[in-house]
This record gives sequence, C-alpha cells and structure tokens, in this order.
Amino acid sequence: MPQHEAAHSAPAAAEGFDAGKVIIEHVSNSDIDHPLIHLPTVFGIDFSVTKHVLMLWLVAVAVLVLVTWTVRRYLRQPDPAAPSGFMNALEAIVEYVRDSMVEPNVGRKWTAVWTPLVLTLFLFVLTANMAGLLPVFELVGLIDRTLLHLPEESFVNRLLHGGSTATANFNVTAGLATITFFAIIIAGSWAHGFLTHWKNLVPHGLAWPIYILLIPIEIMGMLVKPFALTMRLAANMTGGHIAILAMLSLVFLFAELAGQAFAGIGVGLLFSVPLAVGIYLLEIIVVLVQAYVFALLSAVFIGMAIHAHH
Repeated sequence: MPQHEAAHSAPAAAEGFDAGKVIIEHVSNSDIDHPLIHLPTVFGIDFSVTKHVLMLWLVAVAVLVLVTWTVRRYLRQPDPAAPSGFMNALEAIVEYVRDSMVEPNVGRKWTAVWTPLVLTLFLFVLTANMAGLLPVFELVGLIDRTLLHLPEESFVNRLLHGGSTATANFNVTAGLATITFFAIIIAGSWAHGFLTHWKNLVPHGLAWPIYILLIPIEIMGMLVKPFALTMRLAANMTGGHIAILAMLSLVFLFAELAGQAFAGIGVGLLFSVPLAVGIYLLEIIVVLVQAYVFALLSAVFIGMAIHAHH
C-alpha cells in the first residue's frame, strides 16, 4: 500500500463506526453544507431550500392534488353513486373528523367553520408522518451507488443528507402549532368579540388581587398549548426513527468490536433486525396516533376559546 494511502486510512480505521453521527445524520435536516437549492440570505435568514423544506412542498402538493383530483373526479360523475375506493376512505375520514373531533368540541354551530382547518391539519400531518417511513431516498442512494455514480455535489447526492420526516423538525411542528394558536384567538374573537375573548381568559367576579396572580398564569397557559403541540409531535416522530437506527447500528458496532463481519450478521439476524421491524410496525401506529392527537387537541383548544364559560 502506498504511504499516502496508509496515512489516509489510518485515521479512518482508528475512528471506527460512529453510531451517534450516523443517527443524527439520518434524522436531522440537511445542514447548511448540503442545501438542495442555494438561495441568498435576507436579514440574516438563510432561505436555501433544505430537505425538510422539500418534503413540506412534496407533502403539501401530494395532499392538494390527491384530494382535489379524487373529489372532482367523483363530482364529475353524471349520477354520483356511493363512493368507492379512495373516495370512500376520504369520505370516512372527513365524516370522522367532523363528527368525532370537531363537533363535540366546537359545537354544531361552528362545525362547518372549523372542520376544514382541523381536517387539513390531520391530513397534512398524517401524510408527512407516513412519508418519513418510506425508504425513498435510501432507494435513490442505492441506485446511485450501483448504477449512476453521480458526483458528491450532485442534487441526487445532496438529497441523501438528512431525514425525510418533516414533522420531526421542531420548526415545522412549531409552524403548525402557530396556525392552531392564531386559530384559537380568531375562534374566541369571532364567537365573543376581540376584547371579550381576552377577558374570558380569566373567570369573572373574583377579588382584584387574585387577578394579579391569575392573569400571568392564564397567559402562560395560553402559550403552553402550542408549545405542547410542537414538542409532542416532533419528539414522537424523532424518537421512533432514532430507536430503529440505534437497533440497526448494533450490527456494525458488534462487527467492529469482534473484528468479524459474522458477529454483526449474527446480532442483526437474532436481535437487531427483528426488533427494528417491531419498532417500525409500532411506528406505523404512532404515525396515525400523532396525526389524530394533533388534530384533536387543535379542535379541543379552539372549542375552549368558543365555549370559554364551560
């Protein structure tokens, strides 16, 4: 082996497999060194398109196109019969969100007003969660390594950096929670008037010294609601992926410790892969549950603003 190659490979061999680096690389957003589209920085904000931004766009377009196309295709029928296929599933979702989430919380008077928002949040979060479970970019990477052999700075290779679950990004969930936050204010102001909505934050008829303590608590509680939505969704979506990657990382760690590939293969077949598959199946349930919880809590918070005295 030439001397310069030996010098280059020695640090790599000494460093070994870094499970933490691999896991963070696969769940985080693509960093500033690997943006998909370079855009200028405006007022200190880098507007470059990262992987999570791309996933937001793809999910938004997918939900818009699929739902719009399905509904219009059904309505174009000369004599619409009972829906079938995806339209049947979509109708069941709409009715469930309207009848089981929105109406019990906001009341029948406001059901038609707030069902579109809660339904949109549910479908968007559900689709974004599901997209993170599909190994699309891993398949692209496999095709590139075996067939394409594109340069490292190509668009395809930049796609391989970072995770594909946009709802595992706290910035994304904070943005969704902010929509709910303003919807709460709008719902309360629409139902009671702007000033009355803010007065409804605290009970009426109490001694004035109590309000000195109660008003800051109620304001803090108002801010905690979007914070809880933000943390719950992002943490749950990140935790599942970290658990799967941690289990699979044991294959490489044991192979490196034993100095034999068969040790890693044995750990993988007997322990890592079965457990990772089990966690993956659990993640399918978590994907649905987290979309349900986000939409349900949004409906609950909006209903609390409308029915402030209850």
